[in-house]
Amino acid sequence: MIVATNGMKFQKLLNTSIYNLVDIRRITPIALHYRWFILGVSCAVISVTSLVAITTKPTYKSYMQILVSYNLDESASDNKIEEQTKKEINKSQLSAIDYSSQIKLMLSAKLVQKAVNLLHADYPQLTVKDIYDDSTTGKISSLTLTQLPVDSGTNQNLSQVFSLSFADRDPLRTKRVLQALQKVYQDYNTDQKNQRINQGLAFVNNRLPKLQNDVLKAEKKLEQFRKENNLIDPVSQSKILLQSLANIQMQRQITRAQLQDVQARHHSLERAIVASSQNQTVINYSPESREYQALVNELNQTEKALTQARLLYTEKYPIIQQLKQKQQLIITLLQQQQQQQQQQNKAIAANNKSQLLVEIIPKSENDLTQLKMTALGLIANDNYLEESEQKIRSQLDTYPSLITEYKGLVSDVEVYRKTLKQLFQIQYSLGVKIAQEGFNWQILEEPALGIHIGNLRWLLIIGGVLSGPVLGLIAALIWEKFNHAIFYTQDLQNLTNIQLLGSVPRLGKRQNNWARKLNFIVRNESKNVNISKQEIIKNLPNHETLDIIYQNIQILNSSLPLKSLMLTSALPGEGKTTLALGLGASAARMHQRVLIIDANLRSPSLHKTLGLTNDWGLSLLLVDDINTSFHNYIQPIHPAIDVLTAGPIPEDAVNLLSSERMQELMDLFAQNYDLVLIDAPSVLDTVDGRIVASLCHGIVMVGRIGKVTPNKLMQATEILSKLNLIGIVGNEVYDASQVLT
Repeated sequence: MIVATNGMKFQKLLNTSIYNLVDIRRITPIALHYRWFILGVSCAVISVTSLVAITTKPTYKSYMQILVSYNLDESASDNKIEEQTKKEINKSQLSAIDYSSQIKLMLSAKLVQKAVNLLHADYPQLTVKDIYDDSTTGKISSLTLTQLPVDSGTNQNLSQVFSLSFADRDPLRTKRVLQALQKVYQDYNTDQKNQRINQGLAFVNNRLPKLQNDVLKAEKKLEQFRKENNLIDPVSQSKILLQSLANIQMQRQITRAQLQDVQARHHSLERAIVASSQNQTVINYSPESREYQALVNELNQTEKALTQARLLYTEKYPIIQQLKQKQQLIITLLQQQQQQQQQQNKAIAANNKSQLLVEIIPKSENDLTQLKMTALGLIANDNYLEESEQKIRSQLDTYPSLITEYKGLVSDVEVYRKTLKQLFQIQYSLGVKIAQEGFNWQILEEPALGIHIGNLRWLLIIGGVLSGPVLGLIAALIWEKFNHAIFYTQDLQNLTNIQLLGSVPRLGKRQNNWARKLNFIVRNESKNVNISKQEIIKNLPNHETLDIIYQNIQILNSSLPLKSLMLTSALPGEGKTTLALGLGASAARMHQRVLIIDANLRSPSLHKTLGLTNDWGLSLLLVDDINTSFHNYIQPIHPAIDVLTAGPIPEDAVNLLSSERMQELMDLFAQNYDLVLIDAPSVLDTVDGRIVASLCHGIVMVGRIGKVTPNKLMQATEILSKLNLIGIVGNEVYDASQVLT
């Protein structure tokens, strides 16, 4: 046959993401479709909340007021170290002025856990979850902390007073919980004060070890300097060296004077010897010479200088070594003088007076020899003093750098010691100041026995009544989200880009009659009891939307005669049979002779709906080899409506529907009837619907709201898009007025 077309150009199918967008218009049909589910959820929620309300005990609440004050010492300090330390402390405590952080701290699980530990003796089963709100277990425990406002005229500012409350079913426990928290807060306040002192003094305490180490290093450097240079105080020792240098210079002058005197006496004695030898003059000689006394004086001065040097230097120091050498030299000279004197005394005693003149000359010669020795000793002493003077001068040349280094080391030690002393003073003063600063928690109002604040029974009941439908609707929307069914008739056209012919509401009352009639037919089918034609006519679908849909089909096919019309769907059970009967009734009312054929050979249902027999039908007509008139297989149900049931289920339905006999019958039906309505199977289950679609002049898709999914609908439309697909009809569209009736 020639397949008619209405000239509609099928565009590409719309993306399914369009359907997934939230549309408020889809909520109403979803709610109507799942109304019994929503009602069940609502009843369950109301029942649970009512049960909880009945079993809920009264609630008691206890209160406690806490003053949270913050003190900060802003006094200026002249000490830079103390000022810097206070800046470090203020930086660390600046964020603590935020009272919201104090609220979080008071309600923290750490402090609450300490309170729970204190209450374990009276309430061993108490946990932190019991103190906080715990709606999952149905408990009504709550701990809240609010900052009380201060009424200052028109504006209300928040004060430093906080109100801590705890609600529970046990009035005594409300009081004990707050008392435990009071103890925890007081202990925490004390610990924080000690911690603030430690943190505040951390800057000082961190500097103290380093400064003490610096003092030790400076003292160690000074000690090392003294050991390396064998000095105790270079300044004092330089003064001693200068004094020693002056003494040596003075001694050299004395020695030179003595040397000149000895030389003069030597010359004088030489002349006297010469004169005595000539004039035989008797010379009187004194044994106690001035040279001996000078050596004794020099020895005394040397021993005195050595004693003073040993107070400042060690035994290995050069000055002490020089003084010891000088002392030894003087002692040696004195010993020589004593030996010479003893020899002279013995010589004088042995000689008699008669020989005095004879012995004067030898004695003078001895004195002359002694003077020579004394002169040599003085010269040696002068050389030694000169050498000592040179050594002292060379030592004095090194003292300026030593003194500079020594003064620097001593200055470092004094500075470090002074700074260390200041830090100790700051440590003490800051400890006193910090102890008075920071947050302080003071209890203004002690907790009392909990007072009755009512219960939540009516609140739970009202909440259940109000939240039940909302939760049911949310559950229905979630279920629909996973189900992906279509609930809005306009989506049928938007998804497929096919003309929407109309929508048929759910004929609930009539459907119930059909269900009762179907049950009656099933019960009496074995008895071959058939319903009268009057009852069948009475139960045909009748709704004004069916007439509108039929008129829309006629308008869309005004150019070509529409003799055969197939009704199919994407999935089975979308109401094709009911819609075919309704369209047949609408055409009959418009004086059209209609034939309704059940082409679903695998699963026929038309005869069950109408209460007709299915002993003969389309399947037998297709295999009838005898040229029997098809009228023998027709069952009239209305003066203008005939029905051809599917007949017995064949073994090969595809072979029968695709045979030439089926094509001949379709042409024959078109010649004898004004409209042939074919109730075809769904196109996605079997190939039967596609075969029948190729034999019809027009095809109408049926989409049941709440059942068909976008993917299935678009797959079926894609299959039928190349045939004469006229449009789509939304079936069982929910009408609120109909649901209420």
